[in-house]
Amino acid sequence: MKAISDLLSWKNGKSYLPNDLVPQSTMLHSHGTVLNGVKMGWSDVRIFLAVARSGTLGAAGRLLKISHPTVSRRLQALEEATGQTLFQRTADGYVLTEEGAAVLTMAEHMEEAALAMERRLAGDVQKLEGTLRISSPDWFGAWVLPPVMARFSKAHPDVDIEVLTGTRLFSLAQREADVAFRILPFAEADIVQRRLIQMPYGVYINADLDVPEPGKGAGFSLVTMDTSLGAFPDIDWLKQKLPGAKVALKSNNRNVQAQMSCAGVGIVVLPRPVGDQQSRLKRVDLGEAPPPREIWMGYHRDVRRSARLRAFVDMAVSMLAN
Repeated sequence: MKAISDLLSWKNGKSYLPNDLVPQSTMLHSHGTVLNGVKMGWSDVRIFLAVARSGTLGAAGRLLKISHPTVSRRLQALEEATGQTLFQRTADGYVLTEEGAAVLTMAEHMEEAALAMERRLAGDVQKLEGTLRISSPDWFGAWVLPPVMARFSKAHPDVDIEVLTGTRLFSLAQREADVAFRILPFAEADIVQRRLIQMPYGVYINADLDVPEPGKGAGFSLVTMDTSLGAFPDIDWLKQKLPGAKVALKSNNRNVQAQMSCAGVGIVVLPRPVGDQQSRLKRVDLGEAPPPREIWMGYHRDVRRSARLRAFVDMAVSMLAN
């Protein structure tokens, strides 16, 4: 599929969205966004938005995969052409001025129009080829998805798979990912989603260590999630079951937690597909199992007709749904 830049019209070295793809509320001229009589094409808007969101020229350049000097030069040219100072330069970075803040809403509308066109074109692709980006928590990508990926790759060898893992929620609307797995329902608009799995959790400790008695825990250590990232019912449950235990280590990565527990750092609660595969760990019975977590799968409705997406979603459901 062509990149969005290939699908825009060009004029005087700048790109512009076609009329019917830019919301009328943002079209102050026949093409692009107009500021003080100067057209801001899509290439201008991308520079403006990247600096507004990242706050520095270096970070904006990394987002756009262009050099720091290029970002600086094009931003300066944009401000000179419009006669407006869009950013205040501070010691901490670039901050939108009042004029820049006024442009931001129009720029975001133009971006959404471009992204909508890209999603629609991606959704119309009926060939089982191209790139499929999958986002998931680190442990899910490492311990649950591999069998699905192996079968899918064998069935559809012309589809290139990218698996993006971690705590960051990759945007489906901005096509950072095509399909995502999360432990909470999707809050974004226009997402087709379903509850895929109720994932069981277990409590584990190094196989050579003694196990604690339920309701006690004195003299034992815990390895837990970094709860500053949000609420984790399994961590709260573990602390209630072992009130005398102290937290020895926190990590935002379940795989790291598993390896720390394997090394003897402390007791850990893990998704069963992670903990059960660790030969140096043993399960701890605290009278009941930790609360399970739901796993949700979602994708943007604009890409629902994509053949490669449908093939993957159908396979994931058939292999994982309970």
